[in-house]
Formats: sequence, structure tokens, C-alpha cells
Amino acid sequence: MNIAVIGSSGMIGSAVARALVDRGDRVLGIVRTVAGGTRPWTERTWDPSTAAGPPGIVDDCDAVVNLAGAPIAQRWSDRAWSEIVASRVTATEHIAAAVVGAGVRTFVNASAVGYYGSSEQPVDERAPVGAGPLAELCAAWEGATEPATNTARVVLLRTGVVLARDGGALAKMLTPAKLGLGGPIGDGRQWFPWVHIDDAVGLILWAVNGQVAGPLNLVAPGIVRQRDFASTLGDVLGRPARLPTPTIALRAMLGRGASVVTEGQHVVPRVAIDGGYAFAFPDLPAALHDLLD
Repeated sequence: MNIAVIGSSGMIGSAVARALVDRGDRVLGIVRTVAGGTRPWTERTWDPSTAAGPPGIVDDCDAVVNLAGAPIAQRWSDRAWSEIVASRVTATEHIAAAVVGAGVRTFVNASAVGYYGSSEQPVDERAPVGAGPLAELCAAWEGATEPATNTARVVLLRTGVVLARDGGALAKMLTPAKLGLGGPIGDGRQWFPWVHIDDAVGLILWAVNGQVAGPLNLVAPGIVRQRDFASTLGDVLGRPARLPTPTIALRAMLGRGASVVTEGQHVVPRVAIDGGYAFAFPDLPAALHDLLD
């Protein structure tokens, strides 16, 4: 297959592009800027948050996978929030138009578990949109794919916290955790929907290959509360994980953006389970041991 991966320089995007190449697909990586170095796929530049696609950029592609988006875990100043929205909603509008124009048959687009708002009760892909700015953002993000649903099979990747060796949230947690400062955030009761990078990639390839359409929760079935995640991470590292991070300190540092880590969602990967996807790492201890041992 010929597959375009938008955001192929990111942690998840590069892993997806490499997995596609390894299985024999032809990959076009689309990035805002080429960072240099050699990669086993072709790269073209395009910033879909600011411009419509160059003519023909995804022509001859069987599928487009859009994983682009500015970091969400930051202080939401007006400027930062505008960039967050543009990199998701505006970018997806432009990418959807390119998908329709090129007649691409499969469009897999990023979203996030923030769609569900803050949920204590289990939610799966059938649940309605929640409340709050993240839920509103995700709803608009997913809505931007709507034009493509008339011509393509559209999959919406509602992604949790992706755990990987070399980047993302886990890398930020390791230094304080190794110092014995990796305790729970606030009271730690908020749910922590996570997924191992191998399963994030596996589910994306499963979405590209299969017949699933609509929302797909990219989370592991073995969900834990944040305090249990902190405790398990401490056990794997052989460090205590008791000292909590006060919510007030996070709000002082991140402002409204603190809600990314102080709120949680009890997300169930119902579509993946019912569709027969075999998780490589369904439970947290094995996932962390694989990544950190």
C-alpha cells in the first residue's frame, strides 16, 4: 500500500512509519520541517495548520494517517491555545480536503480520550462527548474529518497516554521517579488511560488494514488510577512513590492546562476488544518492565 503519515517526525508517527516500511508499504512522511538524517521513507514538507495542501500531495495514496498536533500538556496561554486548535482542527480540515480531492479510501485521524471529559464511570466509543475545553476541542477535531466520510473510511484515534522508551509522558516522569519524587498527582484517584507504544502502533496499523470506522480508543484494557500508575512505576524502578505532587502546584505552573493531568477518563477499548485485536501489553506492570528493564 501507499500510505501518507502526517507527523512522521513525532514519537508515534515515526514508529508508525517505520512499522509500515518494515512490512513492505511505501510511506510518504509529511512534516513541517525536515530535520535532516536519513529515513527509510520519502518526506515532504507541509504545515496543514496554516495552509491547504500542495496540489497532489496525497495523490496515489491508499491511506492517510494524520498524527500531527502541538503539545497539549503546557500552559494554555491565548497563543498556545490558538496553536493547539490550529494544529488539530484547522490542520484536519485541510487534510480532509486533500483526502477528498485525491480520492483516498482510508483516513485515520488522531483524536484523544479528552473527548470524554472527566469520567469516573467506564466509557467506550459509544459514549457521548463530555464537558470542558478538551472535550470541546476533541469534538471539533473529529468534526473536521466530516467531509471525508462521504468518500473514505474514517477512523478516529481517541488516544490515551502513550508509553515509550524514548519520549512522551514516560520520559518526563522518569527523572523525578528515579529520585523518589514520582508520587501521585493530587489524590491520585483520577483514571490514567495508557497504552504501550507497540500497541498504539499495532492498533493504528489494525485500523489502516481493517474495516473499522468511527471512533477507536487507543488505550490498554488494564486501566489504572494515577496513584496506581505511580506506585507501579516506583516498583519497577525500585524507588518509593509516595510524595504527591500538589494539584495547586500544577495549576500554578500550567494554569488551565493542568487539567490534562489532574483529570482522567475510565476508557475501555471496546472496539479493539470486540474486533479481536490482541494486545501485546494489556497490563501495566509488563508494559513498564518491557520499556524500562
